[in-house]
Amino acid sequence: MSTFTTVLTLIVMGLVVLVLIRGLFNMMKGGSGNTSNKLMRMRVILQAVAVALIMLTLWLTGGGR
Repeated sequence: MSTFTTVLTLIVMGLVVLVLIRGLFNMMKGGSGNTSNKLMRMRVILQAVAVALIMLTLWLTGGGR
């Protein structure tokens, strides 16, 4: 189970990076502010999911004890 959560955490962290990069490119090219806002909201949600998965993984593995 901890391997599954570790892999899932890495996938979600990768998604955070992709959304962040897409948002930055949107701002650099002068794209819609509405799109930038949606992307940044999605990034914050994905970051919260990533933190929760990191905490779950640490709990399942005993927190490095």
